[in-house]
Amino acid sequence: MVLLAGQASAALGSSAATSKTFKNCTALNKVYPHGVGRVGARDKTSGEPVTNFKRSNKLYRENKKSDRDKDGIACEKA
Repeated sequence: MVLLAGQASAALGSSAATSKTFKNCTALNKVYPHGVGRVGARDKTSGEPVTNFKRSNKLYRENKKSDRDKDGIACEKA
């Protein structure tokens, strides 16, 4: 029983480690070159939309301040 509880807490810890608040887009793009966005977000652009961004609601929420055009994708880059 103790082993199962340890595995569950390890799994929770690893998902928490993937979520991080970045200081700015330069820092975020070093880890996620095409930006991060909510699941189901679509890039607002008159050109070719960015579609290969990291999809994570939690990661997006933590970096929402960097979503200048308010399309649900922070620091998107082609």
